[in-house]
Amino acid sequence: MSTGLRIVIADDEAVIRLGLRAMLEDQGYRVVGEAADGKRALDLVAKLEPDLVFLDIKMPGIDGLQAARRLLAGRGVPVIILTAYADRAFVEQAREAGALAYLVKPVRESDLGPAVEMAMGRFREIQELRREIGSLEEAVETRKLIERAKGVLMRREGLDEAAAFTRLQRQARDARKSMKEIAQSVLGDAEG
Repeated sequence: MSTGLRIVIADDEAVIRLGLRAMLEDQGYRVVGEAADGKRALDLVAKLEPDLVFLDIKMPGIDGLQAARRLLAGRGVPVIILTAYADRAFVEQAREAGALAYLVKPVRESDLGPAVEMAMGRFREIQELRREIGSLEEAVETRKLIERAKGVLMRREGLDEAAAFTRLQRQARDARKSMKEIAQSVLGDAEG
């Protein structure tokens, strides 16, 4: 289990916050902040940078779904929605907002740990997929630069494609730079 996680709880009912805090701390989690409304929850998350946030769906001002959307659009923190409503429409809205778990009040202590672990696991998977997508996008961009640089060398030096690629490789090796850096240099020289 991910004990020691830093958690912010946002619920407009103080008794719910108190009970949730007690259950979380009994399971080894650290509640680092509490809020009674969505705006305060957003402020606390920005200030405290918790590992996980519990948001009540119905709060004054900014509700839990609006807060979840803002949190996930910003720094990205896993969100568990708390609600007294088991209605399918609320579940769908929470899913669309990016919540990683949905707990119906009153929350049972036995449901809490599994919900936290599922949310954290799904969040790690999402973060890893984002990293992989970023790496793939970088690889595609690098490949495009290399292809354009090969084209410049082929036109400028009268080389065939294989020879142009070999020249880029050799320059990268000799200069101890990446192929991307050499391609950018070739393209910069061609433009200048």
